[in-house]
Amino acid sequence: MKTFFLTAFICLSITSLTYFQSKAQTSPGTLVSLDKPNPWTESQLMEPADLAAMIKAPAANKLLIFNIGAVEDIKGAKHIGPVSDKANFETFKNALGPLPKNTAIVIYCGCCPFTKCPNIRPAFLELKKLGFTNFKLLNLSKNLNTNWTSKGYPLAGG
Repeated sequence: MKTFFLTAFICLSITSLTYFQSKAQTSPGTLVSLDKPNPWTESQLMEPADLAAMIKAPAANKLLIFNIGAVEDIKGAKHIGPVSDKANFETFKNALGPLPKNTAIVIYCGCCPFTKCPNIRPAFLELKKLGFTNFKLLNLSKNLNTNWTSKGYPLAGG
């Protein structure tokens, strides 16, 4: 009898763990699928040093920078907030609406490594979907602090 209850308990435990693990993996949310390739190419990435140099140049006012994450604003960036949030995504789309399709745009998040970021893919794909032709993703492959702030590149208010 003891063996029966022990076997039943083990089976129930395994079944419960499997159920909850599969529910966590399939639940909706902002998880990023690692099995899909990135929607951008290497040529669509902008290096932080290049953007920092552009910000310091007089022609920088022709460049639109969108902060589509929950991090500090780079100097000159329009703060949208995390576009994984539906309201912020709508704000981003509304900001893009009146712009010519060849507008020079840079988007960035910098909350975490690209492989985990819930914001860059939706924003990047929306730019493609809307037909923009001159946009880049700032190459903050680790995060804003590592790839921008720690290098002394310009932040808003600084």
